[in-house]
Amino acid sequence: MSATYHTASGPQYLLRGWSLIWERDLRFFVLIPLAVNLLLFGGAFYWFYLQLEQLFSWFEGTIPDYLQWLSYLLWPLAIVTIAVVFSLIFTSFANLLAAPFNGLLAERVELKLTGKKLPDSGWSALVRDTPRMLGREVRKMTYYLPRAIGCLLLFLLPAFGQTLAPLIWFAFSAWMMAIQYCDYPFDNHKVDFDLMRRSLAEKRRLTWGFGASVTLCSGLPFINLLIMPVAICGATALWVDHYTQLRTGPVSR
Repeated sequence: MSATYHTASGPQYLLRGWSLIWERDLRFFVLIPLAVNLLLFGGAFYWFYLQLEQLFSWFEGTIPDYLQWLSYLLWPLAIVTIAVVFSLIFTSFANLLAAPFNGLLAERVELKLTGKKLPDSGWSALVRDTPRMLGREVRKMTYYLPRAIGCLLLFLLPAFGQTLAPLIWFAFSAWMMAIQYCDYPFDNHKVDFDLMRRSLAEKRRLTWGFGASVTLCSGLPFINLLIMPVAICGATALWVDHYTQLRTGPVSR
C-alpha cells in the first residue's frame, strides 16, 4: 500500500473516488447508484417544476402588466433554489434506496484496491443482507435527526444564530457525510456503527476533510448527481488505507 495515500487528505480521497468511478471494471456498479440518484432527483425536480409553473401562471395573472418583467427575473432564481434545496433533501432518500447497491460498489472497489475478496460477497449476499443494510440506514437516520434538529434550533438564537450557527451546521453536515459514505465499507466488514464512529473520530482531521468536501459538492446542482458513487469510492479507499485492522470487529447492529 502506497505511503502517498496514507498521508492523503480528506479532499484527496474524494478526488481519488472521482478517478475510480471511471475504471472499466467498476463502471457497472457505479451506474446502479447513479441511476437511482438520477431517477429520484430527476422525477422530483420535474414534479416541482410543474408545480412552480402553475404558481407562476397564477402570479402572472394577478400582477399588473407593467410588472410582468418580474417573472423573467424570478424564474431562474426559483429554479436554482429548487435545485440546491432538493438536491440536499433527495440525496438522503437516494442513499436509503440505493443502500444495498452502495455496499456492493464499496465491496468491488475494495476488491480492486486490495485484490482480496470479502468472504461474504456477491449478488446472493446482497439479497440476503438487504434488510440489515436498510436497518443500518435507519440507524444512521436516528443518529442524524435529533442532532440536526438541535443544530437547526441554534439558528433561532439572536446573534448566535446569524454568526456561529451556520459554521456549526456545516461542521455537523461534514461529519454526517463522512459517516454516511464511510459506513458502506465498514458495514461490509460487519463493524459496529458505534465502533465506526469512534474510529472515524480518532482521525478527526482526515474524516472532517473528507466529509466537508462531500458536503460542498452535494450542494452544487448537477455535480451532486455524481457525488454518491464518487464518495463511496473515495470512502472505500480511505477504509483500505486507514481502517483495515477493524475487519474482525463485532457484528453490525
